[in-house]
Amino acid sequence: MVKKVLLVISGVLILVAGCGFAVLGQLQPVGNASQVVVLDIVEGSSLSDVAERLHRQELIKSDWAFVWLGRLSGSDRKVIPGEYEFHGGMDPSLILEKIIRGEVIQYAVTIPEGFSVSRIADLLHEKRLADREEFLQCTRDPVFIETLSLSVDNRVDNLEGYLFPDTYQFARHVAPDRLIATMVARFKQTVTEEDRRRAAELGLSMHQAVTLASVIEKETAKPDERTLISGVFHNRLRKNIPLQSDPTVIYALNGFDGNLRKKDLSIDSPYNTYRVVGLPPGPIANPGSAAFRAALYPEPSQYLYFVSRNDGSHEFSATLAEHNRAVRKYQLRERRRTS
Repeated sequence: MVKKVLLVISGVLILVAGCGFAVLGQLQPVGNASQVVVLDIVEGSSLSDVAERLHRQELIKSDWAFVWLGRLSGSDRKVIPGEYEFHGGMDPSLILEKIIRGEVIQYAVTIPEGFSVSRIADLLHEKRLADREEFLQCTRDPVFIETLSLSVDNRVDNLEGYLFPDTYQFARHVAPDRLIATMVARFKQTVTEEDRRRAAELGLSMHQAVTLASVIEKETAKPDERTLISGVFHNRLRKNIPLQSDPTVIYALNGFDGNLRKKDLSIDSPYNTYRVVGLPPGPIANPGSAAFRAALYPEPSQYLYFVSRNDGSHEFSATLAEHNRAVRKYQLRERRRTS
């Protein structure tokens, strides 16, 4: 009797060992390392769903063995959705580890200095990193904005000016509020207590400082002109002279076609700095660090005017007579040349 029991036990052990070796055999790499596949795992996918797709893409030998591995390790309920890159030479255990750790593909996206919130939304939409309308809605959501703790003196009703221009690494299927929070966090990292003290010395709230920086950012792309242009605007603000900045008017126009007309300068808008004295109510773009520093540290001068030379640079003037001569020299000549 004992002999029979031992034979049965031996048979079971051999069977279990055989099954174990069979499972281990199914958990070996497929072997084709040159076969790279991007797999988009959607929200709510089970490990069985993932295993089936991996098997169909010939990334694993067996879907059931992959699921068994997940259950054995207790990770079958830890699938993190996202976009993953795998190749056929990967060990199934490494594939599983990648999924449960959420090692999704990260895409580099550069937000240029001076981009508006709308243009950032367009860029992220084009790269399939965010839905345009959902992104814009988040930037105007007062409840969400409150959670960001911007610590500016004015109440911010939209995030124009606070999405810091930089290069970011973003994954697909990330909620727009997380993308926005990352950009705002970068903005907050760049603003120091010294910046806040300097703004106060100039009689500016932080919101006004960011607003002025955004106007400077849009007025010139030349680094050596930023502090000069800042000086012009500070001089005008002190003298209660309208800033007369074209970019602020353009920001207020719907469907700007690239041609600013004389009638546009008369539109009724708080952003029309040809009619309204002082700064517009908020930023017109998202300025970079250089424009922000220029807003806080203007170059002292007597200049009250500047006009484009049509080569990316500007002619600066201290009097209206000088400015009118510069306009005739550069702007009227350019109009005659192109007419």
